[in-house]
Amino acid sequence: MTVHDPETLIRHITQQIALLNEHLITARPQQAARILGRVLDIEEGILGGLTALMATGSRFAQDRAIAGDLPPEVCLALGRAANELHDIGLDLDEHAEDLHRFSQAPAVATVPPVASALVARRHR
Repeated sequence: MTVHDPETLIRHITQQIALLNEHLITARPQQAARILGRVLDIEEGILGGLTALMATGSRFAQDRAIAGDLPPEVCLALGRAANELHDIGLDLDEHAEDLHRFSQAPAVATVPPVASALVARRHR
């Protein structure tokens, strides 16, 4: 699909992300792990793409701030968003192997797993 109008492209991407979210909601656990693994991929995933988009936006805003067209705070906010998304991506990348391993595990109907400490604390 080639879209030359950025507004149409934004609407299309937003619709596709909403559709992907619906798939994630209804996916089997292994499929959900595969979806998340692909979304969070730093190099080729949505999170990496959004991070790059924010960095590009920051450079645009910096140029416009230098020219006096935008306040410098716009550039700083976009740069901060890019940096924070990058940091989040690095944090999540630590768990990529866990998601991959889980996505490859055969689905077995056995004894339900014991709740982790994280889940147990939530119910207290």
